[in-house]
Amino acid sequence: MNDSDFDEDFIENVTECPGCGEPCGHEILREKKAGSGTDFLVKCDECGKVHTVQFRIPRAITVPFLLSEGANTVINHIELDEDESISLGDIFEHDDASWEVNRIENRKSESKKALIATKIGRVNAVRSDVVMVRLTLTVGEHSRSDSIFVDRDTTFQAGTIFEHQGQTWRIRAIHTGAGRTMSGRVVAHEIKRIYLHEPPQPEQFSPRTPRERRQAWKEGKLGHNPNPIIPDAEKAGKSKQKRQGKRKMKRRR
Repeated sequence: MNDSDFDEDFIENVTECPGCGEPCGHEILREKKAGSGTDFLVKCDECGKVHTVQFRIPRAITVPFLLSEGANTVINHIELDEDESISLGDIFEHDDASWEVNRIENRKSESKKALIATKIGRVNAVRSDVVMVRLTLTVGEHSRSDSIFVDRDTTFQAGTIFEHQGQTWRIRAIHTGAGRTMSGRVVAHEIKRIYLHEPPQPEQFSPRTPRERRQAWKEGKLGHNPNPIIPDAEKAGKSKQKRQGKRKMKRRR
């Protein structure tokens, strides 16, 4: 894949296909304005089925949030999309801080585990040092979305090796509100999405010496092994390879 594969359209064109019964990439054949939204005529990249996808911009509504930090508590009115759902344990960013939802009330002040925005009476949240980072994991031409929760000041660097759910990935790019970087370092609370690719396979790199092999493990070229085993011969300060040109000792008679 080339750099153009990281354009936002690559993510936005993934939608549910009625033919495949799962999210697939689609080609947009035609788009038509409809009220406050748009109707898209699309064609599935997998099965070729042509169908219509309706996109409507949800109305924004204001919901009161009771935000607590230590002994200090304030009420802020925060805008949510009318179709947005809030659940206990959700973490969100507001006023340059992270908050975790610990109580949701409906309009009758009854506690609920989750509610759609239009049915919420009030949300209680406490200051949190954890943020959610969205991921796009790509294998070949197939991508899927996931997310992780990390400390808000955790730093990620594009181009490095990253472990996720028992698999090794390489951070291809990091998307922030200001743009996209393929080599820089970004703190978690500034990240909109991290794009992950599989690292090079072992057969693509063949180290010639034990030292080269250890370095390759550390760089992720041979998978994940931060503490590679040193060969016994190297531990003893000897090489398994015979030195060239070494003279043989003559036996005394």
